[in-house]
Amino acid sequence: MDTTWRNTTVKSSRTLSCACLLLAGIALHPALVAVPAIAQGTGAQSISSPATSGTGAGSSGSAKVGLAAQGAGPIVLPKDFSQLRVEPGDLLSVSVYDTPEFTDAYRVDPRGDLKLPLCDKVKVQGLTTPEVARLLEATLKQDEVLTRPQVSVDVQQYAGQYVTVLGEVSSPGRVTVIAPTKLSDILAQVGGLTAIAGARIKIRHGGDDSAPEEDVPFSRSETNRETESILVRPGDTILVPRAGIIYVLGAVNRPGGYLMQEDGKLNVGEALALSGGTLLLAKTGGLRVIRRNADGTVLDFALSYDGIVKGTQTPLELQAQDIVYVPISKAKIFGTTGISIIEQATLATVYAAGVK
Repeated sequence: MDTTWRNTTVKSSRTLSCACLLLAGIALHPALVAVPAIAQGTGAQSISSPATSGTGAGSSGSAKVGLAAQGAGPIVLPKDFSQLRVEPGDLLSVSVYDTPEFTDAYRVDPRGDLKLPLCDKVKVQGLTTPEVARLLEATLKQDEVLTRPQVSVDVQQYAGQYVTVLGEVSSPGRVTVIAPTKLSDILAQVGGLTAIAGARIKIRHGGDDSAPEEDVPFSRSETNRETESILVRPGDTILVPRAGIIYVLGAVNRPGGYLMQEDGKLNVGEALALSGGTLLLAKTGGLRVIRRNADGTVLDFALSYDGIVKGTQTPLELQAQDIVYVPISKAKIFGTTGISIIEQATLATVYAAGVK
């Protein structure tokens, strides 16, 4: 009985010791618990941390960097990144089947070229990684280095690329991106739009200043689906213009210029409300709107504020640079020309909601 108990105790102790050793081995060996995303079948792509990337970029721009020198483990990226285009400065991990002397990391030079040993340079800028792999296979075969090369390419480190944001944003400047990014995310990175930003956002794709601009509507009062759906790419420029200005002059409580901030729309009634309303001596039946056309001509619209208040006259929708003029007396109505009113507008103070 005593012997049986002792044997059972020894077996249990040995089992417990083995279990402890197994757990300790798992804890000390990350490879047993950290399964790469690609091995899990997620289709994800991995790159090394920029902080641990190779620094062997030589004067030729196509440096060869040892994979073992990279140090830290991979950073897992979404599968969308497989469609990214190679750009100058990217570090590519090139693997050639059964040819370890070619398997290493190569930096794309500033001209967008990549060079393998014993091969001529090839232009890889703008290609996806599968396209680069096919190009390298063709190059190795064409240069008679290998007869039937099998190449796979991965991006080990993306070079910093920029989107330039200008105009009425809180922090104009460059935003670093490595992939097509939603316009809304770029605007968030620069602190959003200022209080005097207009209702349209312009995007110039690429570095060509003569390329047509994409015009994107923006609203503070509605959901901006356009900014959520439009993608901005490295090299693009975003311009946020200032809102259009209309002027309210004459017999009003606060004459001056006012920004058309609410979706860029403003009618005569809303403009007069922004100016604090009319004075007691105002001739509200002789309201005038002065509009300057692009060809230099001037239009003069006669309106009745009384009719707008009563609902018998539809408020005129204003355009940027329009001037709403409220006269004081009949004598001044006939003595004031559209040109003289325009001259007054050049000296007016400009007001914006929330801006002093």
